[in-house]
Amino acid sequence: MNKTQTGALLACAIMLGLSGCATESDPNQRAKVGAAVGAVAGAVIGHQVSHGSGAWVGAAVGALAGGATGHYMDNQQQEFERSLQQERDANQMEIERLRDDTLKLTVDSEVSFDFGKAEIKPAFRSSLDKLAQVLLKYDRTIVHVIGHTDSVGSDAFNQDLSLKRADAVADYLASYGVPRQRLRTEGRGKSEPRATNATEAGRQLNRRVEVFVKPIVEGQEQRAYEPPQY
Repeated sequence: MNKTQTGALLACAIMLGLSGCATESDPNQRAKVGAAVGAVAGAVIGHQVSHGSGAWVGAAVGALAGGATGHYMDNQQQEFERSLQQERDANQMEIERLRDDTLKLTVDSEVSFDFGKAEIKPAFRSSLDKLAQVLLKYDRTIVHVIGHTDSVGSDAFNQDLSLKRADAVADYLASYGVPRQRLRTEGRGKSEPRATNATEAGRQLNRRVEVFVKPIVEGQEQRAYEPPQY
């Protein structure tokens, strides 16, 4: 029996076992089960990422043909915009399309974290649920979560806080079912302000978490794992 057959059989066994645990009280259970099966099967087949080096070894979810990338990311962007319309209307989240078809979602830290803290506010969890649902549907992407701070406090404090906030968002997405091998985190502290730190309004804009959703393109897979530089 080859690796592909082994992976498929194991995935089926896990699906049968986990689906029996699904309850009507958790409407997202099926999505979580599906994500778990996909991740395990991918690992068995041998498609995984080296977590030590961050280098691409083989995408568990496959790659997009170059010509199909734009359409795939168009659809994903539209789903993000529909699902997160309420957050966008409240200026809690921005969605941008960047070069190379990367999608950038900027999350306002004022609604997601208390000042100086890295614990996600309960009120923001539903927004992350919506984000995770789209990420699960469009799985041929790598998700980079990057934390930023204002200039208040020491460099070391801000660096640590920005990373902890990025990790908190990634941990939440993983708990919903987004496979860990698709998630990358980074803290950039106060090094990349988007506005002046001389005013409170500017500092508020600088306190943010950015989520970059990069497509895995056939023949260019490594690029999806490279830290975003925009």
